Amino acid sequence: MAFHVPQWISAPNSVTLFTLALVVTCAIFFAIIKRINFIQRVNKIPGMFGGFTFLGNATAFLVAPEELFSRIMGYVWIMRSCGPVLRIWAGPFPNFLLFTPEAFEVVLSSNKLIDKSREYDFLHPWLNTGLLTSTGSKWSSRRKLLTPTFHFKILADFVQVFNEQSQILIVKINAAMETQKYGFDIYPFITRCTLDIICESAMGCKIDAQSHGDGEYPQAVQSMCRILNIRASQPMMQSNLLFHLSSYGAEQRKNLKILHGFTDKVIQSRKLERKQTSLQKNAIDVGTIQDENHIPEKKRLAFLDLLIDASNDGILLSDADIREEVDTFMFEGHDTSTAAINWSLFLIGSYPHVQELVCKELDRVFGNSDRHATMNDLNELKYLECCIKEALRLYPSVPLIGRQLSQDTTIHGYTIPANTSVFLFTYILHRDSKHFPDPELFQPERFFEENSRGRHPYVYVPFSAGPRNCIGQKFAIMEEKVILSTILRNFHVKALDQRENIVLLNEVVLRPRDGIRLCLTSKKLKQ
Repeated sequence: MAFHVPQWISAPNSVTLFTLALVVTCAIFFAIIKRINFIQRVNKIPGMFGGFTFLGNATAFLVAPEELFSRIMGYVWIMRSCGPVLRIWAGPFPNFLLFTPEAFEVVLSSNKLIDKSREYDFLHPWLNTGLLTSTGSKWSSRRKLLTPTFHFKILADFVQVFNEQSQILIVKINAAMETQKYGFDIYPFITRCTLDIICESAMGCKIDAQSHGDGEYPQAVQSMCRILNIRASQPMMQSNLLFHLSSYGAEQRKNLKILHGFTDKVIQSRKLERKQTSLQKNAIDVGTIQDENHIPEKKRLAFLDLLIDASNDGILLSDADIREEVDTFMFEGHDTSTAAINWSLFLIGSYPHVQELVCKELDRVFGNSDRHATMNDLNELKYLECCIKEALRLYPSVPLIGRQLSQDTTIHGYTIPANTSVFLFTYILHRDSKHFPDPELFQPERFFEENSRGRHPYVYVPFSAGPRNCIGQKFAIMEEKVILSTILRNFHVKALDQRENIVLLNEVVLRPRDGIRLCLTSKKLKQ
């Protein structure tokens, strides 16, 4: 049967052409009116104008990567007197900057405003939609499923891993001191240590990054983090097409093949090992943990083992589900802890009186013994924990949090439209002088119980807060305590750079451009 083209298409008359032109013109007209109304609505919120241009305010932030963080922070510091909510145009898209505890509470306490901003999409090729990047019902059910795997008594089993890897770290530092007596960058040493810890804790296997840092998997992890930083900071690389055509895209594909292949191999190997050793008969049904006394004596299980055992209403996790959660744990638990430990060492090494108090506490808890730290020891390290908290106040590992609003939201009297992004500036929030007098001073005493009492619950959120807070924050604090206490029991540390000379980079986590240069003196040499 022949297909006949309608006459109004094959031979349009003037009336038809006029009608089409009118429809198109009206559509464009109403689109423009809608856009103007949207811009006028958005521009009621203080900030930089730019909604009528394609680039928006992007040109104001086209600076070198090492200048970007300070440029954005400088803008917020200057403009915050205009109001508690600020507007900035990222191309044609409005973003809203928040930095007060009241604004943080509105967003972070909500069970509805849980969607991550679009920048988190860059993580999908590696992490797919694991706990960090998922939303809706998947996030809710997965969070409920995974929360018991971070139960206090399960975390206690990982202290042995923390201790073993910390001792290897001491050996590596001693070796570095022999050739670099006047100081060196401690950052890469901590990076490899935390990578070894997270890999053994997450997957139950050792990659020996501290001994073989040039291994395929450690290199791929660090390369992926670098590429994510590039995508987040370079506008051209935020285009999926341009990124995949670039050398970075090719490098990412190579990394993903290594990372996913390694995780898949470990999952299959672990399942086979468990089957052969009948470990599954003695493993915990994580979903049934009700209280601290429920967990029996057992062989230490990695996060992967707990995921294999875990189920949600009888539906087992697939290998793909397990992989995305293990990969998420690897990503979230590696760079963030590395940054926190390095900043803590830098600050303790910059304030001799603080280091003296830390060492007195370590002497009281450990004496002259070089034994491993126990859970009881960690609970006694109150002042060291205050130092970690204060370091996270000044240098939060994640200096800003991005959320995509699923509905119109009123903050400080301003209505922020749905389907726009808000960025919560933890770095600036933590410098609120109303809650933290002399905010730039490093004062661990701020976190003494008597000094924390009455403080706004959303003025200090280094691990975020509310329903989407960091599920692994207890793991992180324990790990940081063990590593820091081990280093400070063995060495006196002195920071070689002044705080005002440190150049900050927001590369997913907040890191120093030139590392953390320390001069370490062995305490054993003084005995």
